[in-house]
Amino acid sequence: MKEQLEALQQEALAKINDVNEMKNLQDIRVAYLGKKGSITKVLKGMGKLSPEERPVIGEVANNVRNAITEAVEEKAAELEEIALNKQLEEETIDVTLPGRKVNVGGPHLLTSIVEEIEDLFIGMGYEVKEGPEVETDYYNFEALNLPKDHPARDMQDSFYITNELLLRTHTSPVQARTMEAYKGQKPFKMICPGKVYRRDSDDATHSHQFTQIEGLLVDKNVRMSDLKGTLDKFAKHMFGEDREIRLRPSFFPFTEPSVEMDISCKVCNGEGCSICKGTGWIEILGGGMVHPKVLEMGGYDPKVYSGFAFGMGPERIAMLKYGVSDIRSFYTNDIRFLKQYHHA
Repeated sequence: MKEQLEALQQEALAKINDVNEMKNLQDIRVAYLGKKGSITKVLKGMGKLSPEERPVIGEVANNVRNAITEAVEEKAAELEEIALNKQLEEETIDVTLPGRKVNVGGPHLLTSIVEEIEDLFIGMGYEVKEGPEVETDYYNFEALNLPKDHPARDMQDSFYITNELLLRTHTSPVQARTMEAYKGQKPFKMICPGKVYRRDSDDATHSHQFTQIEGLLVDKNVRMSDLKGTLDKFAKHMFGEDREIRLRPSFFPFTEPSVEMDISCKVCNGEGCSICKGTGWIEILGGGMVHPKVLEMGGYDPKVYSGFAFGMGPERIAMLKYGVSDIRSFYTNDIRFLKQYHHA
């Protein structure tokens, strides 16, 4: 039996020395040291040995097991090192190669314009408010001095969901909701950017869905000159310090008096060109002093409080500022167009 064990040791060590794959090494270990391995089979015959022989054969068996186990561990470490070196060799990185360009996204042009306008007005103490896009007829029209039989409603063909629910046609309902929330108790300044919807035919300058930013200031002793100063600061910030503004009389049901604001054409500097249709001016937004009825419906006493409001379209601002000729470019997601304004 001693000779059998020593022969198995020599046989196993020879196979371990020749192996070159980790899987084969593990197979050898199981074949000799496992529960059904060669050494175990030999040791099953120890019951036939005399009491004097058993300790001797047991010691030999332990030495054989230790020798094979040690050889397996040394070979495993050797094979792991070889595999690691091979992996490192195959995965070598040439640090002198140029890097791969990473395509980095950026904000949409309209998002950039809206954020720029928000930053400007936040710097002047305005709050940014939001409201629902599915609005009630009351807040969208009636609370803004547009009763159901008012002829000015014909100016806005709307997407009605029910007789009393519609997709909002402007962001002015947020102004009405804000006044109602403050219950006429304190002055405030706010702007409300968001999407609006009107039944309009899509072309280069019109869309059935677009963006609006409306502003509202309510306080004591507010004058038209305050509105003009605010809009002048806005125009110079967005279009350059050399821009001039002018206010023309207009009509909006929720303001009285109402005005349209033009800025001097930056292409011709007011001399007249095809962009401004020879006038030297470009219409950009509307505004006016808040109608007393609107203040009253919002819970404010028009004898104590007054205010001004204005509304603008970020698409039009962007088109004028960056020379975009077609409003549909903002919504068709042409990556070539969008890439031009990642850092606008």
